[in-house]
This record gives sequence, C-alpha cells and structure tokens, in this order.
Amino acid sequence: MNAVNPISANVAERRLAPPSLAISTVIFALRPSETSGRPTLWLPLVRRIREPYKDMWALPGGPLAHDESLQDAASRNLRDTTGLVPQYLEQLYAFGGLHRSPSQRVVSIVYWALVQPTEAALADESENVRWFRADRLGELAFDHNAIVDYALWRLRNKMAYGSIAYHLLGEFFTLAQVREVYEAVLDRQLDPANFRRHIKATPDIEETGEYLQGGKHRPPRLYRFTGTPGLGPDNRSTP
Repeated sequence: MNAVNPISANVAERRLAPPSLAISTVIFALRPSETSGRPTLWLPLVRRIREPYKDMWALPGGPLAHDESLQDAASRNLRDTTGLVPQYLEQLYAFGGLHRSPSQRVVSIVYWALVQPTEAALADESENVRWFRADRLGELAFDHNAIVDYALWRLRNKMAYGSIAYHLLGEFFTLAQVREVYEAVLDRQLDPANFRRHIKATPDIEETGEYLQGGKHRPPRLYRFTGTPGLGPDNRSTP
C-alpha cells in the first residue's frame, strides 16, 4: 500500500473545508501631525503574536463565534484588542479573496467607525497596539492594506453626506475645525471662504449662540450637527 503524503492530504483537507468567518474593524480618528500639528487621519493597529504573519501589524479583529451577531463580534473584538467602544460601528464590506490567508480560506466581514478625540484617547496602547497615520502605513498582514485603502475611498466619497465630519469632532465645533476634518480626510487644502459658505448652507448645521474661548483673537462661533447619526444612508448596521 502506498503511503499518503501528509502535505497533500492537508492541502486536500483545506480545499474541502468550509471558509472561516472573521471580523475586522477600521477605526478612524483625528490626531495632530507630528510635524505641522494640523489634524491628520489615524487608525489603531494590532501586532500579530502568532502565525501567519507573526509580528506584522494588522487591523483589530478575530473569529466570529457561533453565538454572537456580526455587530456584537465586531464590538467585542475591538474592545478586547484596543479597549475602544465606538458610538457608531457600522458594516463596511465583506472581503473573501481566495488567497487572503496562507493557511485556510477566510472571509472577513469588515466594520468601520469614526471616533471623536475623547473616544480615541481611551484606546489601550502598548507594545502590540499602536496608532498609525492612515497615509503612512507600511505593509500590513493579510490584505489589510487593501481594506484600509477601500475604507479611505468610501470615507472620501461619503464626505458629501455631511455627518461624516461631525463624528470626528466633539458635540460643538467651529467651521474652521470642520474644514480641517475635510482637509485631513481628502488630503488637500480647501479654500476657507468657499468652504465656509458651503457649510453654512447645509441644513444640518446649527449655530449655538456660543463662542470658542481661550484664543488670542476674536473667538469663533460654535456650531453643532443636528442631522441623523451614521456613516451614510446606504451603510446601516447589520445584525
């Protein structure tokens, strides 16, 4: 009787095995640039402690348990790895390329969120959890570079929805702060006068009657967002 090649047997078993389901999360927040001090877009990454891709940085995530919803799995994985509990966590896309993982077929349901600076400051940072500038990432594990690129593309296309910027700010903000959000996400400077005129014409922007104090010049007026929360009307959370 011929001996069975264990490597061939393992390959055959992997081909017959059903795909594994996993959850990953892309969390964007504004942090000051290390050089200019202007707001820039950052996201937390987790260093992998096991193969495949041991010691490489990856998006927070993990396997989907049998007894939890997609939303609950995304929240749990994010909380366990970074300590973050975003107010808004919504489904972005499903990534299921045939060769995403060298060990087995894995389909990832990706969630994303935008967090305010006060929320981002609560993230656990350690040797294995760090914040990175979204436009200066090195090579990530699996296809996570492609996932981040897709999330950035979706974010930039959704800026027209209006509410996007306000999830990255506090409850009250100046129009200049909103412009800085748009410039950070779009990665280009905008004309202040044109932007101010455009934003003031937005129906979901309301003057508060209050002013930002503490500056050297005339204090700017504070506004607030009065629209419906969320990352966009076509991107609702999935149970």
